[in-house]
Amino acid sequence: MEKARAYLQEYFGYESFRKGQEQIIEQVLGGINTAGIMPTGGGKSICYQIPALLLPGVTLVISPLISLMKDQVDALEQNGIDATFLNSSISGLESSNRMNDIKHGRYKLVYVAPERLENPAFQQDLFNVEISLVAIDEAHCISQWGHDFRPSYLKIKTLLKNMPSAPTVLALTATATPHVTDDICQSLGISVQHTVSTGFSRDNLFFSVVKEENRGRFLMRYLEKNKNESGIIYAATRKEVDSLYAKLIKAGFKTGRYHAGMNEQERSEQQDQFIRDDVPLMVATSAFGMGIDKSNVRYVIHYQTPKNMESYYQEAGRAGRDGLDSECILLYSPQDMQIQRFLIDQSNPSQEWQSQELKKLNRMKDYCFTEGCLQAFILRYFGEENPEDCGHCENCTDKRDSVEVTTQAQMVLSCMLRMGERFGKTMISQVLTGSRNKKIEEFGFQKLSTYGIINDQSAKDVGDFIDFLTAKQYIEMTGGQFPVLKVTNAGREVLLGQKKVLRKEIKK
Repeated sequence: MEKARAYLQEYFGYESFRKGQEQIIEQVLGGINTAGIMPTGGGKSICYQIPALLLPGVTLVISPLISLMKDQVDALEQNGIDATFLNSSISGLESSNRMNDIKHGRYKLVYVAPERLENPAFQQDLFNVEISLVAIDEAHCISQWGHDFRPSYLKIKTLLKNMPSAPTVLALTATATPHVTDDICQSLGISVQHTVSTGFSRDNLFFSVVKEENRGRFLMRYLEKNKNESGIIYAATRKEVDSLYAKLIKAGFKTGRYHAGMNEQERSEQQDQFIRDDVPLMVATSAFGMGIDKSNVRYVIHYQTPKNMESYYQEAGRAGRDGLDSECILLYSPQDMQIQRFLIDQSNPSQEWQSQELKKLNRMKDYCFTEGCLQAFILRYFGEENPEDCGHCENCTDKRDSVEVTTQAQMVLSCMLRMGERFGKTMISQVLTGSRNKKIEEFGFQKLSTYGIINDQSAKDVGDFIDFLTAKQYIEMTGGQFPVLKVTNAGREVLLGQKKVLRKEIKK
């Protein structure tokens, strides 16, 4: 480890290792298969780049991020480390030449895309190379319960089994729930006790959710205030990115854009401009940002709600990689849920997968409506038990008084039970506010004692209150694209008067 520390200083210019790095490197150098769970910006690449310099032969890095391999290799070469990559961006002849150089021991690190592992000729070539370490970046892609499952990652297990050099395995990811971590370890033959998790907390990030105001106006006001800072705005669809980009350019903001509908060269140019600070603001879909080492991003704004907590935290985590205070703002709108449900519906025919993704989407919605600490909510999602409140997110600094809303909660829960727990939020809100909707009459719900019981509020306000009760876990969602609401055990305790419900006063 003494030599590892010397190399850290010599090649990377750091005085000491960050949390978790030293333990991971020590295990890898000792030939122990290891999983490293570190938040975005936690310094995962050092965990295989230092061992690569100390171990004999080659370190093979499997990464899904073709657009970033060149950046990583360029950075290593600038630091005097021999590295290369093999992916679809280079010609067959160039691939063949590089493979030849790999066999002759010219490189210490070789980056490959997982799809290349499916090529039998490439596998055969690898078997003739002394590979002492296989590092798997974005290892959550190996799990079908991960937020970015890729079937090509399943080939890694077979490849490792057949490798004559029996290399050590290092799996790295920033966002893995306990379920996904178990999946990674099981798939790659890693013992659970050799998992190094540095925790998911990023204390320099300030989280907030904006629900009660026009997001377009909020965005313009915020960007005007932070004109000299670098930031990323995420939107759910290419169409929304293009629309936002046009508006921001028109309003005079120097802005870049990035999504999968643009060609490789356009994306690359936009990314470079952002990294060089020529363009301080980037509007993008989730296709942007994985592995981008730009330390001075002061804010990440989600213009639309992402599909799950993993994606959200990974994207939000691109703020403040230099350790300075940075903001992560989510602009929530009920329409976002419909967009994400539609995208989930279109993306995979498996019923089980869709059901899993919808559950994750519902947890994302709970995050938007929780009145507890936002950072603690995220940490609980990733399996940390009893995390402390951060003290500086929007909810922790909210000085509004809490008012008791037990009676209104009982009205909602009672109405749900009387309706047979077979309907979604819209229908329940309409019954409670006394709507004359035809469907209500068809079901005879106008005869219920709870019909019109909250007629002094709009259906939207009652819908928001139902979302609040769901986030508090008095109500649970079941079913697919059109979720059905049911009363939980905690909700039944509220109905029986055994539990009080408190809610922050509505913002003026």
